[in-house]
Amino acid sequence: MNISTTGVKRIPKSMTWAAVSFVFFVFLFSGCTAQQAVKTTTTQPADIVSSVGVTDQLPSDKAIETVVAEAYAKFKTNQDGKNADYIKALAEVDSKLFGITVVTADGRIFDIGDVQSEFSIQSISKVFTYARIMQEHGHAAVKEKIGVNATGLPFNSMMAVEMIPERTVNPFVNAGAIASTSLVTADDSNARWETIKSNMDAFAGRTLSFNEKVYDSEVNDNLGNQALSKRLQAYGRIYSDPLEATTVYTKQCSVNVTSHDLAVMGAALANGGVNPVTKKKVIDANHPPYILAVMATAGLYDNAGSWLYETGTPAKSGVGGGILAVVPGKLAIGVFAPPLDSYGNSVRGQLAAAYIINTLGLNSFAPGKQ
Repeated sequence: MNISTTGVKRIPKSMTWAAVSFVFFVFLFSGCTAQQAVKTTTTQPADIVSSVGVTDQLPSDKAIETVVAEAYAKFKTNQDGKNADYIKALAEVDSKLFGITVVTADGRIFDIGDVQSEFSIQSISKVFTYARIMQEHGHAAVKEKIGVNATGLPFNSMMAVEMIPERTVNPFVNAGAIASTSLVTADDSNARWETIKSNMDAFAGRTLSFNEKVYDSEVNDNLGNQALSKRLQAYGRIYSDPLEATTVYTKQCSVNVTSHDLAVMGAALANGGVNPVTKKKVIDANHPPYILAVMATAGLYDNAGSWLYETGTPAKSGVGGGILAVVPGKLAIGVFAPPLDSYGNSVRGQLAAAYIINTLGLNSFAPGKQ
């Protein structure tokens, strides 16, 4: 698939690094490109409104294009893991789909693979609902009402609610995510949903579609989440009707995105709260550091420590097969590959994102490795 998109650097599936080098040679010496060459359009730095002043340290276009193409070629045939099967609609997704997108903090976009294939955002939605309640209530209030610590237990654990004094624990496990949804300011369920959905649209820079099939699969089989919400009610750690909050939470997990959308959404966090594609502020600049901190410690469920150890990068996964990684001040990576590991994280998504981060020297704990 080779789709030309304005403002996007397109790396065709079939192009190896040798092919990319050949096309570049042809461009230099003949003044034209082959039909499958990378299309380049960049956002002018003067157009960007951002409080983050480190975009001059971003890797070059050539470096990003090369590494993204290498990651795609290296991992596209990996068949480890399996689709989530506890949600019927997710089990039916083509497990061979694979798309990678990088969006820089100054608005450059690099796409390869199945970047227009939509999938349900699932738990990655938690990042953006957390952003919304932080914008409404401030970081101190959401820390007190939700919590920020990792559990060391599965993301849907009832045991964590019973054992850990905060009960909700953090916004990226299901209990904390449902509580986060309940904390969104709204008069009723419809208003709460509209606020959450419009916030996600703003981060993505477009109106995201809703996956009715996934929603129907989940809403009729979410007794575990309902139980979590009722237990939180008993502890006074949910802030609207528990079953209403659970239903809205299920809706937010059923919103469709692409790897391209994820990277744009993450780039807004990398860029101090300004979407680098639309140039619109989606969250105040003082909030992303707190959001990214929790992504670093709890974003990949109970495997977050291993991910952070290998990459030094905040990330969030979803059982729909998405991975979002954010390098503050520099770029975001969105990957879609449905098969999951035993923790519920995309196998190829982690491999591709980690390869890009480490090859480009973007580990936050290794300064000067650019």
